[in-house]
Amino acid sequence: MTYVFHFGDMWNARDEFLMGTLLTLQLSALSMVLSLIIAIVGAVARTSGPRPLQFAVMAYVELIRNTPFLVQIFMIFFGLPTVGIRLDANTGALIAMVMNGSAYTIEIVRAGIVSVDRGQTEAATALGLHRWQTYRLIVLPQALRVVLPPLGSQFILLMLNSSVCSAISADELTSAVLDIQGRTFRAFEAFIVAAGIYFILSLLFSMAFAAVERAAFGRKATR
Repeated sequence: MTYVFHFGDMWNARDEFLMGTLLTLQLSALSMVLSLIIAIVGAVARTSGPRPLQFAVMAYVELIRNTPFLVQIFMIFFGLPTVGIRLDANTGALIAMVMNGSAYTIEIVRAGIVSVDRGQTEAATALGLHRWQTYRLIVLPQALRVVLPPLGSQFILLMLNSSVCSAISADELTSAVLDIQGRTFRAFEAFIVAAGIYFILSLLFSMAFAAVERAAFGRKATR
């Protein structure tokens, strides 16, 4: 092996790495929050909504989960302009990540909801609680204990998938790395640094979710 590593150019581009990392965190955090909101609504509709709505949610989940994320991004960014809807790269990336993340998260939340004993919801109805009160006070708090570990894993995966958004030049870490390696011709070094950053971000996210689980339920998170 005659290749000689030179990381000096990577150090000189540290501000670009930092900015790309911050933009990745911003994009990931926003998509996680929106995905979770949509997932809760979708999971409730999937379990308790009218049959047409249940079918619509199921069709959405199956469509998104069985098509590549890259194709979804291209459909949004390159397909929508054909019908007069033009989005900038960052907005298109956010929409694609929310769509993709919510489809997987719906099934996670739904699994948590159905894990709650049906007798508890029947008891709540007997006590005169409305459906929303039953979900808010009884079902969702218990479902959270079940779904928090897989939600953490799913959100980490969503953050890692943000790298695919570089295909439409969204402002995130991989896009910044592509600019750096194109300028320095040091692709190996650039992607080694990027891999290290993604690895550290994954560890930090994992630790954060574990801390949330310990704070909420007083036990060590298991994955």
